[in-house]
Amino acid sequence: MTNDRKRTIAYWVTTVLGPASFVMGGVMNLLRTAETTANLAHLGYPAYFGTLLGLGKLAGAVVIVAPGLRRLKEWAYAGFFIDLASASASHLFVGDAIGRAVAPLVFLALVLASWALRPESRRLPG
Repeated sequence: MTNDRKRTIAYWVTTVLGPASFVMGGVMNLLRTAETTANLAHLGYPAYFGTLLGLGKLAGAVVIVAPGLRRLKEWAYAGFFIDLASASASHLFVGDAIGRAVAPLVFLALVLASWALRPESRRLPG
């Protein structure tokens, strides 16, 4: 297997497990499931914040996997970075166990790997 092929496989694996997994979270936020509403309340956020998060997560996931849209992809990756870093910090600020703060960082590592491995056709020129 060539290095390019390995890189492409690694890109898609990290993209499906990282950025594309935001589809599930986005839907749960938009549906205001009991779990997401309780988690937002626990972290001190209002329920309507779930709608904003849900829309952003779904839009970002679509942009990441769609062809083209290079500049929007950069914004989507930045949004996922902010979302996950903020989730981790929020858990720390409310005194949750370290495991609750580390979990978003695992997804952040996948998002960063997806960003770093993205093919040239999905990068901004220059």
